Amino acid sequence: MKRPTLPVNTPLVDCSPPEVRSQRRRLRACHECDWISALPPLASGEKASCPRCAHVLVKRHRYPAQRSMALAVSALIALLVAISFPFVSFSVSGVGNRIELAQTATTLIAFHQPIVGIIVIMTIAVLPAVYLLSVIWLQFGLLSGKPLSFSRDIARSLAHLTPWMMADVFIIGALVSLIKIAGMADITLGVSFWGFCVFAILLLMTTQSIDADWMWFSLEGEPLAPEGTQTGATAASQHLTGCPTCGLINALAPGQKSRCVRCHEKLHPRLPHSLQRTWALLGAATIMYIPANVYPIMTTTSLGHSGSSTIIGGVVELMQMGSWPVAAVIFIASVIVPVGKLLALSWLCIAVQRSDRPNTISRTKLYRVTEFIGRWSMVDVFVVAILVALIRAGALMSITPGPAALAFGSVVVLTMLAAMTFDPRLIWDAPKPSSTASTHSHPGSH
Repeated sequence: MKRPTLPVNTPLVDCSPPEVRSQRRRLRACHECDWISALPPLASGEKASCPRCAHVLVKRHRYPAQRSMALAVSALIALLVAISFPFVSFSVSGVGNRIELAQTATTLIAFHQPIVGIIVIMTIAVLPAVYLLSVIWLQFGLLSGKPLSFSRDIARSLAHLTPWMMADVFIIGALVSLIKIAGMADITLGVSFWGFCVFAILLLMTTQSIDADWMWFSLEGEPLAPEGTQTGATAASQHLTGCPTCGLINALAPGQKSRCVRCHEKLHPRLPHSLQRTWALLGAATIMYIPANVYPIMTTTSLGHSGSSTIIGGVVELMQMGSWPVAAVIFIASVIVPVGKLLALSWLCIAVQRSDRPNTISRTKLYRVTEFIGRWSMVDVFVVAILVALIRAGALMSITPGPAALAFGSVVVLTMLAAMTFDPRLIWDAPKPSSTASTHSHPGSH
């Protein structure tokens, strides 16, 4: 079979994908079902999926190092613009206020909500900046032909940072905020707002451009899979495991702590105490969801009169204003998604403990959905952060954060952690007992 090639007028790292530089089969163990497969030669734009559960194992990109480098530099410039100019301003009856992006966090800290403020600034600016600088550091080293210091540790951190970057969610929160006050005040969007929109798009494109398989092969090569590794079987059945960070298949020594020979990530046949940790996090999230809905998420003062609103109260208020689409967004993000995620993960935890496990594909898809949607619940927290910072006109009009902001932010973080601690390979682990075996094991049971 002819191996795919790329044009030669590019740096070496971009000219030679792993398929060209490796003369042997490259094996992968699926992170979601543990099935071992051999990676086929891939051309730019192609992907290899697990034949058992359809999870994407590798997605090949054209000029991955150059593309990621260019996008990361562009996103970083857009972020600098976003934090250097006014974000948005409002005016009502000759009184107004103008804020910068960082004030969405610092104002919360001033109102004795430091945890919420730190979460906001970390997810919209600090972590994305760290991620972009890491990408630039890595790709610069690869493009120059000599990886820079700490490249392996930095590359290992990229996958851990990705779920916690929420610039795109913040944009939705900003739009919801502006729609909520558009009928009460004149709104002016600053340069920072448009810069942040560009930043959010470029950040998303940067994360999508990372070809982890190519990057790790260029950084550290690819050690041979353990001798005797067989495809068409699970890794656990062969005392192997796939590294969750770089994908390399490693042998596991029984009773000993193991690390990946390529990236040094900790390895486990299954995530330790996965179900217990998931249940604990789900329990904590459920407890926090009660005050998140009972207590007010913000208090609005208008013409000297104050009124508190809960999450559901805010949805009802938007409906009364005629903003049905915005009300639907808040209701889905703040009610449907958190409750749905709690129920879905609880059901998956119960389902993996049953002996008879049909519909493994549908359960795996459910897990993927719950893992993807969790971060979007942060919309309501960002709405509060923006409104509290922006609406500061004294007794004429002002908004202060309520105790539910911290509680609801905790729910979002806890449910995200719960999805991360749940090991989807457990869905596939137990063999499905035949009816004959079941009859012999439980005589007389029906």
